[in-house]
Amino acid sequence: MPRRLRLRELTEDEKRAIARIVGSRTEPVRRVQRARIIQAMLDDPSMPAAKAGSLAGYRSNFAGPYWVKRFNARGLAGLEDEARSGRPRVHSEKVRSALIDLATTKPDSLGYPFKLWTLERLQTAFKERVGVHLSDSTIWTWLDEEGLRWKRQQSWFHEAEKHDPEFVEKRGALFTPTSSRRPGHG
Repeated sequence: MPRRLRLRELTEDEKRAIARIVGSRTEPVRRVQRARIIQAMLDDPSMPAAKAGSLAGYRSNFAGPYWVKRFNARGLAGLEDEARSGRPRVHSEKVRSALIDLATTKPDSLGYPFKLWTLERLQTAFKERVGVHLSDSTIWTWLDEEGLRWKRQQSWFHEAEKHDPEFVEKRGALFTPTSSRRPGHG
């Protein structure tokens, strides 16, 4: 029977750093997820790495042991993404974190006259605050990668008669240019 993978002894600084990452709203979601594996094994030293990976949201039984081995070998640097081939990123991780931070903040708490972000509002506010224009697709991709989803706004105005039987009376007569004329013109 293979030997069970154990988490190495962590320093107090490493324990604090893991707790900070797990509780962060601005760290990349992948790094937070990896830190959750380590935190789960710190909380319960008898927990298998595969189960810690599952609790952190990984579907594969190999993810937990993989990240524990990397952490054991490299420390906190083992939780980082490795360099990838291909075109380098256009924007830094700092810009990405600033967008996620803005997107997870209520607009009215920042002095805006609205309560919800739309893509256009978020894009404009980010350009004003950070000075960087982000394309629609970049914003969509980053929010999706962080696990954030846009909520669809639903209007009560569609099929209003279904929601308010007195809607037509409350609304009043509709203005149609061909059926009415302004007084004194005609």
